[in-house]
Amino acid sequence: MEVAVIIADGERLRAVQATEEEQAAIRAMLSKRAALTVRNNLSKIAARWRGLQEAQRAAWVTAAKQAKSTTRLGQSGTLSGFLLFTKINCTLAQFGQDQVEAPPAHPQFDDLAPQNLVITNTSGAVALKLTCPTSPGANTIVRASAPVSAGRESYGDCRVLGMCPAPVQGSADITSLYTAKYGAPPAGTKVFVQVNLMVDGWEQVPVTFSAIVPTSP
Repeated sequence: MEVAVIIADGERLRAVQATEEEQAAIRAMLSKRAALTVRNNLSKIAARWRGLQEAQRAAWVTAAKQAKSTTRLGQSGTLSGFLLFTKINCTLAQFGQDQVEAPPAHPQFDDLAPQNLVITNTSGAVALKLTCPTSPGANTIVRASAPVSAGRESYGDCRVLGMCPAPVQGSADITSLYTAKYGAPPAGTKVFVQVNLMVDGWEQVPVTFSAIVPTSP
């Protein structure tokens, strides 16, 4: 079956007609492109760290002592100045914001707008929406897992889909963000979605939602 797919082409977005096999190839291409971008960012940011003045590096070391990292097992630990510099600037670069040479103050995060994940299946057309009673603003990050077994209580690596779109009638539609990364999730599978705010490169602890893709009525 051929469907319209939106892909990145330089600085433009364009629609193409693609079979399911071509969709998978496009997603793989975009995933490799994203991974290459991350590696390039890391290399450039590491070089910028080496170019800082010693007093600037010391400021990052001091700021890092007040920051905590969280592992996938939920454990926390201190960061080095270099890791905090890299974490903040990689996040800023990933979302097209200006990088910094001085550590930004840790923000007071507002309440998250997304409150729930709702998945519908209308005649085979699967839609994923986040319930948003309020506006998510411009800095609410959405991450998601690939479809997993409905019996799973935990999830693997959640990948960045993008920023939460503006809600319409209380729901932010993330279907296109999700399918661009993973394709349409099959009926009977479970999807995990993480959302959190990002301010000046700092990210709050993500909140996780999950839902099972229903069968088409």
